[in-house]
Amino acid sequence: MHRLFVGLRPPAAVRAQLLALMGGIPGARWQSDAQLHITLRFIGEVERPVAEDAALILSQVHAAPIEATIDGVGQFDSRGRPNAVWAGVRPHGPLAELHKKIDQALVRCGLEPERRAYLPHITLARMNAASGAADRFLAAQAGLTSAPFVLDHFLLFESQLGREGASYELVERYPLG
Repeated sequence: MHRLFVGLRPPAAVRAQLLALMGGIPGARWQSDAQLHITLRFIGEVERPVAEDAALILSQVHAAPIEATIDGVGQFDSRGRPNAVWAGVRPHGPLAELHKKIDQALVRCGLEPERRAYLPHITLARMNAASGAADRFLAAQAGLTSAPFVLDHFLLFESQLGREGASYELVERYPLG
């Protein structure tokens, strides 16, 4: 089985900016540089033939490069408990449109459509019941922004889960434009 997702990698300068602000939430598992990405579509675990079909059909997705910026922070909750802290990415429109095109392509190769609302973000930390509150971090970083950056390709990754979190291996790169 192959655990796959489609994402975008912000440039090194943006990743360095995000890495520099990480800390201050006791018990949070902060992401490494190699883990920082904007998820476009989580595929999940699939057999090799489906993985190969997905890799092929993604080459048919066409969109223009996207000029983006980091914009604020937030957190996701699960059952009333924070489970992740993230940095927002704007503009939502072009990223949501690319997400939609990728989702439609993957549905054509037999995968279920994405049912969750799409929110472009970069996960900064994962949290569990033992993690401290993120309120101070969120307040301190509320105005987080970055210089504009261009996203000129998207990527297909294979994810391996381990004790230290997920590690990602690049499967394929797809140009935008």
